[in-house]
Amino acid sequence: MHEQGTAPLRDQRVRQILDRVGDKWSLLVIGLLGEGDRRFNEIRRRVDGISQRMLAVTLRGLERDGLVTRTVYPTVPPKVEYSLTVMGRTLLSTVCELVEWADLYAGDVDRARTRYDLAKAPDSGAPNVGSASSHEAEQVRSRT
Repeated sequence: MHEQGTAPLRDQRVRQILDRVGDKWSLLVIGLLGEGDRRFNEIRRRVDGISQRMLAVTLRGLERDGLVTRTVYPTVPPKVEYSLTVMGRTLLSTVCELVEWADLYAGDVDRARTRYDLAKAPDSGAPNVGSASSHEAEQVRSRT
């Protein structure tokens, strides 16, 4: 097993790595780069909702962790492409399965959230701990 004191260090390191590869932007970027090399603006166009700054931060973190390679070509203007490294490719099937699961069950998750929010709404008689505001609850009711 682990020597006393090494398990917490191992757990901390694992959490740090999972924080990187498990965040929503990293998952989407890894999935996209699994299709092939991409330039920054192409990634930005294809990853709905990501800001330029957030994409830069995400790519930098993935590069730092050895999952993505940034290649600069000596052209005018400079051409920069991002690709998965060999280690990054080892994540691809897991990431793709997770993204596919999210796509497949998005409707179910939305319905579960609606049921939960309605049950926790102030006028439902249910406890109101951690619930949406009354305005949000009303919006949920009007959608159902």
